[in-house]
Amino acid sequence: MTDRELDAAGIGDPALRQAYHHCRTLNARHGKTYFLATRLLPIERRPAVHALYGFARWADDIVDTLDPTSSAAHRVAALAKLERGLEQGLRDGHSDEPVVRALADTARRYAIAPAHFRDFMAAMRSDLVVSDYPTYADLRRYMHGSAAVIGLQMLPVLGTVVPREEAAPHAAALGVAFQLSNFLRDVGEDLDRGRVYLPGDLLAGHGVDRGLLRWSRDTGRGDRRITAALREFETLTRGVYREAAPGIGMLDPVARPCIRTAFVLYGGILDAVARDGYAVLHRRAVVPRRRRAVVAADGLARVVFARLRAGARSRRLAETGPGHPRFAPPGVPHRPVPEEAA
Repeated sequence: MTDRELDAAGIGDPALRQAYHHCRTLNARHGKTYFLATRLLPIERRPAVHALYGFARWADDIVDTLDPTSSAAHRVAALAKLERGLEQGLRDGHSDEPVVRALADTARRYAIAPAHFRDFMAAMRSDLVVSDYPTYADLRRYMHGSAAVIGLQMLPVLGTVVPREEAAPHAAALGVAFQLSNFLRDVGEDLDRGRVYLPGDLLAGHGVDRGLLRWSRDTGRGDRRITAALREFETLTRGVYREAAPGIGMLDPVARPCIRTAFVLYGGILDAVARDGYAVLHRRAVVPRRRRAVVAADGLARVVFARLRAGARSRRLAETGPGHPRFAPPGVPHRPVPEEAA
């Protein structure tokens, strides 16, 4: 399947193909929800998504490693080395690091703004020194680089039926919504890394602080104050999903099933957390396999419909041609089709 993806994308250089292979492996191994949704994209666009994910995962693993032999100084040096490689890759397309080589090629092919990658690296550097966020506004500033820019990087790959700047705020919000879902699910694991991503003012409003979170994590006991704070964070996150939702209908119809599937599955993390009694300090909430399968099947059906519809439109354009009232020249955006129709 990987070779078919690379062939469809026109990626022929052996070293570059190997770099994309590496990124796809990272996506399949670590981003199960993301990888499942990616399979619903047109085949020629999948390598780009693997490259974007692979680079982000590589940087995140440097920052978040729980390896006791990896000192803070080692992580700082490794991240700086990756950032130097990124700058070289964006400048001239060359890098000895496979994830950077694939990323640089994707950035060139889709004209992705280099600033998005630099903002991401700034957020990764922040993770090495910042361990909590006093307010939600502070957290959102951090998430511009750690999450919002991921949505903005994806937008040229997905394609839009409106001017890109119109879809951009929704794409950024979706990146933030996904990360907030992960923050809620991973409260315990992040605490073990010395970080708390729940805003300090939200916690304090329920009488919760880092000490109480640590006590709950260590003893396996719950506390109603913690539950109330987690429930409020869930409500906040659902609000960001509502900000993001209109953007799905602004995407290229053949890309919508992928993003809609990711939207539903990541949103399902919130449902799983609530169903598990907000016990995220003690165990990781998981979206059931049956639910994942149902959502994936729905996404596949939408892919088939979208491709049939796109093929029918192409045939109509071929038959009518320029000068016909139904003809729309390439590059002229169409208004979004309601998401339910895709």
